Amino acid sequence: MAAKVSSAVIRRLPRYYRYVQSLCSQGISRVSSNELAQALGFTASQVRQDFSCFGGFGQQGYGYNTETLRDRLAEILNLQAGCRGVIVGMGSMAQSLFTDGVFSRCGVSIAACFDTDPEKIGRVIGDVTVLDAAMLEQFCMEFHPAVAVLTCPGSAAQSTADILMRCGVRGIWNFTSVDIQAEGSRTAVENVHLADSLMTLCCRIPAQQEARESMPLSERLAMRVFAPLGNR
Repeated sequence: MAAKVSSAVIRRLPRYYRYVQSLCSQGISRVSSNELAQALGFTASQVRQDFSCFGGFGQQGYGYNTETLRDRLAEILNLQAGCRGVIVGMGSMAQSLFTDGVFSRCGVSIAACFDTDPEKIGRVIGDVTVLDAAMLEQFCMEFHPAVAVLTCPGSAAQSTADILMRCGVRGIWNFTSVDIQAEGSRTAVENVHLADSLMTLCCRIPAQQEARESMPLSERLAMRVFAPLGNR
């Protein structure tokens, strides 16, 4: 990846990739910066500037070949690198991610899963056996996974991350309730808080409500269900 690319540009790359991938699946072979901008809510200038961070991949007057652009974006995003990954904490969140196929779509092959619960240790999920979390450090030192997914309790998040960073794991995808601190480490950390997104959505919902909407939901439902009975 080009040096000194801003985090804002990096965060836009997956959106470009998803959209261009959809164009390819529809058999559309060409797209312009204007079309990308309109579809994604950017400006055409921003699109061209973002791509110029990586050398640019379009032709003036032609735009971008969608398959070439998709493949180049996949390369920049390391989707084709075949990273080995581990999951720590095999609760419902981890199992949902595992079975959803998100890892394979992003070029991550899960090599092992870990948990402290004796009832989960030894279970086979997909084609991976859940191992005792006490084996995490030994496994990482021996097999050198590039990515770790944390879905363990927040109380164990930082100590687990410290082990992973010490073992040379290059990226941590953190779904715990605690932000991982990685100062002085070369490990990239992505802290994911799903509740933040929901709170942001709620904040954007207009606060004004009609008087009827302030009525308790149970009363509004009762009025809707039983009001016709008086006309029978």
